[in-house]
Amino acid sequence: MNTHYEFSVPQLRRGFGILSAYLAAAKRHVEATGLPESDVLQARLAPDMLSFTAQFQRASDKAKNGVARLAQVEAPGFADVEQSFAELEQRIRGTLDFIDLVDPAKFEAAGQRQVELRFRSISGSMTGHTYLTQVLMPDFYFHVATAHAILRNLGVAIGKADYLGKPDYLA
Repeated sequence: MNTHYEFSVPQLRRGFGILSAYLAAAKRHVEATGLPESDVLQARLAPDMLSFTAQFQRASDKAKNGVARLAQVEAPGFADVEQSFAELEQRIRGTLDFIDLVDPAKFEAAGQRQVELRFRSISGSMTGHTYLTQVLMPDFYFHVATAHAILRNLGVAIGKADYLGKPDYLA
């Protein structure tokens, strides 16, 4: 078993399934209440936090760039231009298309590889294992959880079970 593949790609796919379900719930909410779609897309929890749309964009960026770092492949660049639920769903599909194309064999020895990060909040070199467990996955799920919280704040009928998604053993 390729542990670093198993603890990244399938988990990211699962997270995007949850985000896709959030889009469906948001669409139902908009249709039921008459709330403009743009109000949901631009919603944020606090003035200094990113919008609902940006949560999807960042989750996408974290996933595709994280997989690329672990597998030592080139990630595609996506412009942050989404302005509808449908476009966010396309962003999810594009991200999944990329991560699904990465050969699991590329993750061999990913845990021992050095990953270099240069961001405002995180900077430095770490092993792929540290990157996967302490940066990539927590950061990805932060954006999933924040999208969840934005929808709950807008009154969308979702709960903890929606965030957790359907466990694999029930599939």
